[in-house]
Amino acid sequence: MISDTIKYIGVDDLDIDLFESQYVVPEGMSYNSYLIDDEKIAVMDTADRRKGEAWKANLQAALNGRQPDYLVAHHMEPDHSALIAWMLETYPGLQLVCSAQAVKMLSNFFEGCNFEGRVITVKEGDTLSLGRHELKFIGAAMIHWPEVIMSYDSLDKVLFSADGFGKFGALVNETDDWACEARRYYFNICGKYGTQVQSVIKKMAGLDVQTICPLHGPVLKGEQLAAAVKLYDTWSKYEPESEGILIAYASIHGGTAAAAERLGEILREKGAKKVVVSDLSRDDMAEVIEDAFRYPTVVVAASSYDAGVFPVMHDFLYHLQIKNYQKRRFGIVENGSWAPTAGRVMRGMIEALKDCEIVEPMVTIRSRMKAADEAQLEQLADNLLK
Repeated sequence: MISDTIKYIGVDDLDIDLFESQYVVPEGMSYNSYLIDDEKIAVMDTADRRKGEAWKANLQAALNGRQPDYLVAHHMEPDHSALIAWMLETYPGLQLVCSAQAVKMLSNFFEGCNFEGRVITVKEGDTLSLGRHELKFIGAAMIHWPEVIMSYDSLDKVLFSADGFGKFGALVNETDDWACEARRYYFNICGKYGTQVQSVIKKMAGLDVQTICPLHGPVLKGEQLAAAVKLYDTWSKYEPESEGILIAYASIHGGTAAAAERLGEILREKGAKKVVVSDLSRDDMAEVIEDAFRYPTVVVAASSYDAGVFPVMHDFLYHLQIKNYQKRRFGIVENGSWAPTAGRVMRGMIEALKDCEIVEPMVTIRSRMKAADEAQLEQLADNLLK
C-alpha cells in the first residue's frame, strides 16, 4: 500500500538475465504498477509480458470484481505497456490515458487493435479527476523516450515518475543502498538526457512531492526521496559525484593490464583517495560507465588492434559518446608492439566529447612495461593529481 487508496500491483522478475538485452541484473527487476481506488479507478501502467499472468492476478485481486475506468500509460516501452491491448479487451469501459506521442506509437506495438474512442490524450498541465484524487500531468519527453509523461496526485502528494528515479533489482531483493543500482540504471538508461531531467526537477520544485512511485525499484519517501532528488540533480548536470579516478583498460596479452594496475598503484602512493581499475574485457560495461560518470578523472589504457584500438575500448568510448558524456579529465596509455595506434584513436574519440580535457603525457608502452615507461606513468600520475 502506498496510501489508503493507492495500491501497489506490480511484479518482480527474478528470472531475467539481461534487462533490455544488455544490462546484467543479478538481483532481478521490478515492473511497478499502481491502482488508485476512488470514485473512478485508475490503473497506473501495466507490466512486461514476461510476468503478465502474475500482474493480471495482482490487478484482479485489487479490483475485487470492480471495473477500472482509466489506464494511465506513462511510458510505452514494452516492460510497462505490454498489457494495454489485454486491458482494453478485458474491460470494455476502460479509457486509455496517454500523451499524443504515445498515441502515435500504439499501432507499432498493437497492430490490429482498435483504439478508436478509447483514448484520452493529455499534455503538460492537463488534469484528470478521479473523485478525491486529481492527477496533474507533467511533460517528461526524452526521459528516456519522447512520449513519456509523469503524473502528480494532489491528494496523497505522489509523483508517478515513469522511468525517472528507477533502479535495477527486484523489490524482494531491495536493500538500503538505493544509490548503487540507481546510479548504474540512471547513467545507462537516462544518462544522455540531463537537460530533460533538469527540466523535470524544476517542475517538481513547484509541487509538494512526498512520495515518488517509479516504474522500477522502491517507492521513495522522506530522507530517501530527498537524497534521490539531490543525486539526480548532480547526475543530470554531468557533475562528478565523488572524488576519484577510474582506470579502464583493454588488454590482449596482459601487458596493458600490468601498466594500468601499476598506474593505479602509483596514484594511490601519491595520495589519490579513490582509484578504481576496471578490465573492459571482463567487467560489467554498464558498471564501468557508471564509474566514468561518478568520478571526475578517467584514464583509458588500451592495446592497438588492426591499426586502431582494441574493440572493447572503442565500445566503452562509444558508449560515453552516445550518453552525452562531458566535463571530465582523461589520461591516455597506449600499447603497441610495432606501430601503436590505440592512442590516436582514443584521443580522437575523447576530443569528440564535450568539455573534456586530455592530461599529458600520453604514455606509449611497447609490448611490456619497462623502467622508462614507469617514469612516464609517474609523470602522468602527477599531472592527473594536480
